[in-house]
Amino acid sequence: MKHRLTDRFAGAADILAEIDARVPDTRDHLAETRTTVDTYHPKRLRLVVVEIIDETSTTKTFRLEHPEALPLPPFLAGQYLGVFFDGTSRPYAISSSPERLDHYDLTVRRVPGGRISNALIDTVAVGRELTTTGPMGVFHHNPLFHGSDLIFLAGGSGVAPAMSMIREIVERGLDRRFRLIYGSRRCTDVIFRDELDTLAATHPGIDIHHVVTEPAPDWTGTTGLLSADTISALAGPLDGRMVYVCGPQALYHYALDQLTALGHPRKRIRFEANGAPSDPTRAPQWPSDVDPNTEVSVVIGGKSFRTPRNRPLLDALEDNGIRPETACRSGECSLCRIRIVEGEVHTAAEAELRLSDARFGYTHSCVAYPISDVELEL
Repeated sequence: MKHRLTDRFAGAADILAEIDARVPDTRDHLAETRTTVDTYHPKRLRLVVVEIIDETSTTKTFRLEHPEALPLPPFLAGQYLGVFFDGTSRPYAISSSPERLDHYDLTVRRVPGGRISNALIDTVAVGRELTTTGPMGVFHHNPLFHGSDLIFLAGGSGVAPAMSMIREIVERGLDRRFRLIYGSRRCTDVIFRDELDTLAATHPGIDIHHVVTEPAPDWTGTTGLLSADTISALAGPLDGRMVYVCGPQALYHYALDQLTALGHPRKRIRFEANGAPSDPTRAPQWPSDVDPNTEVSVVIGGKSFRTPRNRPLLDALEDNGIRPETACRSGECSLCRIRIVEGEVHTAAEAELRLSDARFGYTHSCVAYPISDVELEL
């Protein structure tokens, strides 16, 4: 009676007997799955600085390897690592090729007043161990949706993800056309200049255009900003090609205006997240009657402290020994998501919130600013 339905099918008895004779599977599948996930998407990596390359007077590339020379987790050209340093973290784009997983290159540029970038450049030496996240981020090329004819507008160290994409094309021999329009203040500020120019001269699918705002007397290239006229002159008709933009925050709104003036659709423009707003009060949503420099009280987990209204909540929490999980620090990844139990918070437009966040009081603490006294919950 147990198998009266299966008894109607020829060979069913043999199949059931074979199943009954199998050795029980006692493997810990959850542990095996966890090991696989941690191998490809680790929460933390301990990496050693094996080489420091002086790119310009203000920029260094830190080459990181596994301390046991093991292969590193794979990544997509354009992604970043979060680097933990001095009680906080910052994301830095990987500039090396995803074809080579024996190392990651992080290209870091000195920033006026920059806490972590300057500390890395000034204090880190070969042999130093750094803790990082695994590769993260959505600013990468997807050939299915982005096509094979690409334009990249870069400013300053925003050339790092472009360098990774270019190196991947070269090292994997990809059938892809890549046009980089790279803006710098001075000729001496151009990162990877020799390598970029060599790759452009030896690979027909790669076009490199340097644009300098403060040229030396002997500069014969393009000058000025990455304006609509400059983009059009160097890239030709955009024709719906995917345009990537990475650089200083000032470049983002400017580039969007220039590309929009050329009739380029917003859905064909990809911006790399690049930190919290330098001045949140410039956002139209900032309450006009709120003094950004005055302090408010923050209560979380039974702890209370005061912080200026114009300081991101994530920074304020870290200042007081509270360290939520974080990576992008730009409102994108959502790892620093926090619940506002009581009080008012200004959330910058950069935050990519879920539809349910407003209903249940959640925000991304890296781009959220306390307007009033607040109580928070991790």
